[in-house]
Amino acid sequence: MQGMPIIDLHCDALLKLWEEKGNISFSDSDKLDVNRNRLHEGGVKVQSYAIFTPPDLPSESRFQCALDQIHYFYADVLGKHPEMKQIRDWSDLDKLGDGEIGALLTLEGIEPIGNDLKKLHILYQLGVRSVGLTWNLANLAADGVLEERKGGLTAFGKELIQFHNERKILTDVSHLCERSFWETLELAKYPIASYSNAQAICGHPRNLSDEQAKAMFSKGANVHVVYCTMFINESTPPTIDDLIRHIDHFCSLGGVRHIGLGSDFDGISAKVVGLEHAGMSQNLINELLKRYKEDEVRGFAYENFLRNRPV
Repeated sequence: MQGMPIIDLHCDALLKLWEEKGNISFSDSDKLDVNRNRLHEGGVKVQSYAIFTPPDLPSESRFQCALDQIHYFYADVLGKHPEMKQIRDWSDLDKLGDGEIGALLTLEGIEPIGNDLKKLHILYQLGVRSVGLTWNLANLAADGVLEERKGGLTAFGKELIQFHNERKILTDVSHLCERSFWETLELAKYPIASYSNAQAICGHPRNLSDEQAKAMFSKGANVHVVYCTMFINESTPPTIDDLIRHIDHFCSLGGVRHIGLGSDFDGISAKVVGLEHAGMSQNLINELLKRYKEDEVRGFAYENFLRNRPV
């Protein structure tokens, strides 16, 4: 490992492994922004792996798609790399040794389970520890940021948050429309934004308003900035400085102890200059160290998440 350790709360490597039917190597495939070699090169100490089922997939195929992605997580990410250690309990984060990398399963939208809570029980048993209720549209739990109706949580969505609270599962607000966000924040014991930027800097609806960000910080919840170019600014391509403007803004709202990183690697095609894959992660850290105290940068990189995680 090089440089400062990093906890990254979002990547889509499992989706790529599924799309390639497991025919690419998690060890070193250049098709993967996040692979074993690049994680070591970039000093990534903990990587979250999202389970995401494409929106054009028939609903009856989605749970199998989720299980297939979990298969690749166990067979390729963990099974062939003994230094990759699954995070099943939040205390596991404290047990990682030198050269070991934590691997955390997350669910990006509850579309795979429909309205069947038994299926979420299964995913929890397999290791899912963070759940976003929806992707950008509406489902049986909530409305997402691109749903024109802009409704809030359904009764099932509220039941899911209770399920999360009882099991110390993070409830991810990153894709929720505003009404769903506020209703979630009221109910969730362990809210998080795994990959969202500041709407004041870039007006994309996936980003958080100042009011939303301040509410997260006041609840002790983290907001993890995302490297997706369309959530950073309108320029092509954005620089690391452009990404840091979002961190600056969140800090101005009182978020210095609640900011983290959520790259969205393997879910993005356009990249920040100098931050094209996980192996380049220290480039961001080095630029942050020019602007912030070392203890603040350690917070952004990993300590804020460790401090604010469920206990």
